[in-house]
Amino acid sequence: MRRPQRLSTSFVKTVNVPGRYGDRRGGHGLSLLVKPMRAGGFSKSWSQRVLINGRPTNIGLGAYPVVSLADARRAVIANRRAIARGLDPRAGGVPTFEEAAEKVIAMHEPTWKNGARSAAIWRSSLRDYAMPSLGRKTVDTITTTDVMAVLVPIWSTKRETARRVRQRIGAVMKWSVAHRYRQDNPAGDAIAEALPRDSTAAKVHHRALPHAEVGAAVETIRASGAYRSTVLAFEFLVLTASRSGEVRGARWEEVDFDAVTWTVPASRMKIARPHRVPLSTRAVEILGEAQDLSNDTDLVFPSPTGRMLSDSTISKLVRENGIKCVPHGMRSSFRDWAAECSEAPREVCELALAHVNSDRVEAAYRRSDLFERRRELMEDWATYLAPPPVDT
Repeated sequence: MRRPQRLSTSFVKTVNVPGRYGDRRGGHGLSLLVKPMRAGGFSKSWSQRVLINGRPTNIGLGAYPVVSLADARRAVIANRRAIARGLDPRAGGVPTFEEAAEKVIAMHEPTWKNGARSAAIWRSSLRDYAMPSLGRKTVDTITTTDVMAVLVPIWSTKRETARRVRQRIGAVMKWSVAHRYRQDNPAGDAIAEALPRDSTAAKVHHRALPHAEVGAAVETIRASGAYRSTVLAFEFLVLTASRSGEVRGARWEEVDFDAVTWTVPASRMKIARPHRVPLSTRAVEILGEAQDLSNDTDLVFPSPTGRMLSDSTISKLVRENGIKCVPHGMRSSFRDWAAECSEAPREVCELALAHVNSDRVEAAYRRSDLFERRRELMEDWATYLAPPPVDT
């Protein structure tokens, strides 16, 4: 099919050869893109090639036949006039990196598990590292060199922070591509090859105690004289091998004293599924003590104000009492003990920690949470931490 010097209504309607057809002779950069569709037939869409701030840019004008040839010609003339006045014809103009970042955060915040906290972390890291040099740039002008200038100063000294900043810049750039503000991601694969290689181990482990020292650590905390609810929360965390957030957010409605079980709802679990925790004799005793401190709140371990204990409260308690670990490290201590000192199978130990089975086939066939096996394991762990006195 011969390409016309100027598009016509009949040509646009009948063209059935894939390709891009320009509206030459005064078309102001207008072109028609014809592409085959999987279901048969062809899709036809309009675009305009222009220079904005000296950069070649494609502006989408819509699909034919919703947008006719006459509609498209009127649109390209209006865009040309806007450019001549120094304006950006795209709706709302091209956002700055700071504006685009806010849109990306607002879009994802409702879907993040801890939405407000995650949003604050994103803003903080971008404010400290990306905004000084990228914040006021429009997203279509940011280059790989610009992103490198953000990352290289912290790549060797703050590797994990740099990775997260790069990922967040990349998310903003992908959003910009999706909205046709640019055509590539300057924080993508190309930059990965340019950044220095990581010669250190990537995985960072939480500081943990040898399991033989955990019982003494619990005794130290008991004798610390700290706020009673925090002390009980720490010991309960150790006995149940749970995460700090699961314990701090525990509510009385989750505890079944008859079944001697604590069920953590999916909303507070990393695996996003409810997790049943068998309670040892000592764990039940702790709950009994905690009932006297309920302070008219549904929280099991409330703060002095009746609110949830803060994220740093238990960590501070451990640190100030000279215990050389972090609360989360107690899960590692439990897992080491379970492997070295108990007779429990690996799958029982992993389920006690609410770990997801990475073997999909095995997980599909295992319907049980091995609850009674886990109950025996947790009772043995409690006995190990505080063995009964020996009769003399």
